[in-house]
Amino acid sequence: MLDCAIIGGGPAGLTAGLYATRGGLENVTMFEKGMPGGQIMNSSEIENYPGVTGEITGMDLMTSWPEQCQRFGLKHEMVNVTRVTKNEKLFTIHKEDGTTTDAHSVIIGTGSSPRRVGFNGEDELFGKGVSTCATCDGFFYKNKEVAVIGGGDTALEEALYLAKICSKVYLVHRRDTFRSAPNTIDRVKRTENIELVLNSSPDEVYGDKMGVVGLKVKNKDGQIRDIVVPGVFTFVGNDVNNETLLQEDGSFLCDMNDQGQVIVDISMNTSIPGLFATGDMRIAAPKQVVSAAGDGAVAALQAISYVDELLND
Repeated sequence: MLDCAIIGGGPAGLTAGLYATRGGLENVTMFEKGMPGGQIMNSSEIENYPGVTGEITGMDLMTSWPEQCQRFGLKHEMVNVTRVTKNEKLFTIHKEDGTTTDAHSVIIGTGSSPRRVGFNGEDELFGKGVSTCATCDGFFYKNKEVAVIGGGDTALEEALYLAKICSKVYLVHRRDTFRSAPNTIDRVKRTENIELVLNSSPDEVYGDKMGVVGLKVKNKDGQIRDIVVPGVFTFVGNDVNNETLLQEDGSFLCDMNDQGQVIVDISMNTSIPGLFATGDMRIAAPKQVVSAAGDGAVAALQAISYVDELLND
């Protein structure tokens, strides 16, 4: 029997583990099918984590986190959790190996996965000039030209953000209209260093051993345009990793919005008492390491209070 089960070993899950164990919960296990650290482990350089200076990779940043948590008693079980259910006051963690574990509370932080566009070279050059986070990587292209792919709110907002840093932004969209707020579209059109490349889709991103060199886009007539840029940012949506909350009857354990994000309050409480959602899988997530870590701390403090009250009833 666990006091708290933590599902996901990214910044949110690790921070939750640290706060839960230091805060007095004795039996806390983090379930993470791979090595802890999360998506940030793939980043080649981190410049915006508070207190961290100099050249550091995502792997460098996260390496010490599991050791710190385990020093206070956090256990790590390397197994894939397939489903979480609740029966009266207890949660059951269903694992891929067929075993189950019961817990008084659950903190889930399985994150989201940026949706890939699917053009040639995208996977091979991801993290080497192809990015899904302008806030994370935009500064590396200061005073350089970049391309942004997408036509929704996020794509346009990130193009505006990059336009303040980069000398020029090519906004590539497969249609001639955008699926974004009218005022955002107007701002994009009025920004001098944003060039709209409409009715066009990415065909291939290419590069060398140093990273991206350029992007080839194909218009609706089949003509290819070669855009020479060292950075390509894709914003075509995220897939929330919410499968663990899916029940056998096809419903979800807790309330979700229409994007599949978990609805939480400011304290990371879901609609199910004792279940807390953190990081990229929750509504309005900033998708930043420091924010996910904050979510984990808040959720752990709430879990401590929940378990104390539950066991003392």
